[in-house]
Amino acid sequence: MDHSSHSIHNMNKPSTKFSKENKSEFLRGLTSSFPIIIGYFPIAISFGVITLQSGYSLSFAFLMSLFVYAGASQFMAINMLLMQALGIEIIIATFVLNFRHFIMSMSLMNKLKSFPTIKKIPLSFMITDETFAFLSLAKEQDEKNYNLYYIGGLLIGAYSAWVSGTLAGGLLAMVIPPSIGNSMSMGLYAMFIALLIPAIRDQWRMGIVAGLSALLCILITNYINPGWAIVISTLIASFFGSYLIKGE
Repeated sequence: MDHSSHSIHNMNKPSTKFSKENKSEFLRGLTSSFPIIIGYFPIAISFGVITLQSGYSLSFAFLMSLFVYAGASQFMAINMLLMQALGIEIIIATFVLNFRHFIMSMSLMNKLKSFPTIKKIPLSFMITDETFAFLSLAKEQDEKNYNLYYIGGLLIGAYSAWVSGTLAGGLLAMVIPPSIGNSMSMGLYAMFIALLIPAIRDQWRMGIVAGLSALLCILITNYINPGWAIVISTLIASFFGSYLIKGE
């Protein structure tokens, strides 16, 4: 199928019917989500294992992934619960840690501005660091092939991997040693690198921006909360990158 010949039309006038063409785009999005799925599944298993081994139920872990869907915040919440933190403290900490999603959402609005608001609402729930990185680092010719159903397939694929991985981890909690469960979270960093390398290979300036953001985050974390450190380092590196990449 020649996606490039009809992609612009789809972007401007999203179809309301799940036609054969839209089904094809949805499946294409699911296929594109495989690298994220490979990264999410073991990390979600780790979360399920850690939650069950911390004394919480399988339904607690499953519902947390189903409704919260924020990996770092979920791990943080479990740690805070073990420290007997108050509910309001967990809520505030989660808000700070996930504040970067405001930045990511505003950025993606440029890609989704032609889509109906009623359809963007459920998609916005499934935006994560990895899906944002995938969509943001896409080449210009790839972006032209993105439509509502493609993005939906990508986001739903990642979301399903996280929820199902949590369930699998909870079921395996009595079998997997805690040390192995904790080590699975390293897959998150490997996935970030896998998403970043192709973009750096084509546009080396993106590598400079990513490196600057990481360095700033490391330095700032020594002085303030890690959640705010991520937000501030992202803003500074993005401001610098807007001039550096624009010059390209």
